Amino acid sequence: MSISSILSGLNSSIRTYNTNGASSASSIQKIATGSKYPSASYGPASYAILQRTYSNIGATNQANANTQNTNAMLNTAAGAAGNTVSMLTSLRSTLLNAANDTNGDVDLATLQKGVNQTISGIDENAANATYNGKQLLNGTQSFAVQGVDGYTNVTIGDLTSQGLGLTDSQGKSTINLTDKSSISSALDKVDAALNTALDQTTSIGAAQQGLGYQSSNLTTQSESLYDTASTEGDTDIAKEATNLASSNTLQQTALFAIKQGLQNFNQSVMGPLGGINNHSRAAAVKMLS
Repeated sequence: MSISSILSGLNSSIRTYNTNGASSASSIQKIATGSKYPSASYGPASYAILQRTYSNIGATNQANANTQNTNAMLNTAAGAAGNTVSMLTSLRSTLLNAANDTNGDVDLATLQKGVNQTISGIDENAANATYNGKQLLNGTQSFAVQGVDGYTNVTIGDLTSQGLGLTDSQGKSTINLTDKSSISSALDKVDAALNTALDQTTSIGAAQQGLGYQSSNLTTQSESLYDTASTEGDTDIAKEATNLASSNTLQQTALFAIKQGLQNFNQSVMGPLGGINNHSRAAAVKMLS
């Protein structure tokens, strides 16, 4: 066998070995990452599209978390607002009782104590309505919920006794039952306060409903993005495992061929008595130069 044919075969085996080594490394990386495109070198355009999809998934999931956190806060506000409505309903019943002419001064004084306790309970309820240290029913809270496409604003009104018109700026009750002539106006104040609390409760409920729809939409959007990313980017593990086994086999075959080629090369270069065949050596140098 000529030096030329031996070296040609040797070079071919080396190329086969290197090619299958690269193929094995590629399969290993795809299997390890689970992605068809572990890096941009596997397809710049497809890699960029896939990474943008993952970015959108992250943004959508965070927007959904923001929405759900705000809904949790509104649950607290809704419960507290419902308590205020209940207390105002009770307060209205007390005033209707006080308006009855069968009550004497002692009865009205007793009913006034109940009114004062209810008003105090409204303020205590508002003070206890907190979420992450934020007072929810004192009229200072307006929340901007960050979504994927912008903000959703949620505002909670003032459901303290002063905000409802039941006390003045000094915290003194504006509901006076000891003067029968003022009971009618007191009823008007309580009715107005009840309407305000009911409107606020309705607004909170509407905001919760809207955020619930938004969360459902974001969940669906996230699932669709996951499906897209999976279809476009997930590697076929079974296929890559088969490719890896095949590449390893071909690489081992090429390695054996390289060893055999080197042995044939050495035998061709060495003379019959073990010395170096000058003609063969010169031919080999020319082939390798």
